[in-house]
Amino acid sequence: MVKKLPTKDDLRAELDQEMENFLSGGGEVDEIPRGTSGKQPGDPPTYLSKRLFVEPAGPRTLVPEVVAAIEARRLAKLKRQPAKNSTRLTRPRRKIIYDDFGEPLRRIWVDE
Repeated sequence: MVKKLPTKDDLRAELDQEMENFLSGGGEVDEIPRGTSGKQPGDPPTYLSKRLFVEPAGPRTLVPEVVAAIEARRLAKLKRQPAKNSTRLTRPRRKIIYDDFGEPLRRIWVDE
């Protein structure tokens, strides 16, 4: 059975209840003047302050047997397989001759 998602009214009521419990338990709300930012004016943007890839690159361990097996499979797919020589005699097959309008006119036997 699908669980019912809470509505906006439910979320609002839950948030009001949590805020009422916080305030009645002795909590205070600090009022911050409008337009005040938590970021200092001289600080660089946050995306520039994070350094990625700080640790040096680790050495890579090659596995020559695995690489050789992969290359062998790749080369085997690239090589063309020789066509099988058929030892059977070629047999005539029936071919249909069509007119200009795509209607069949007659059938003939063709040696191929």
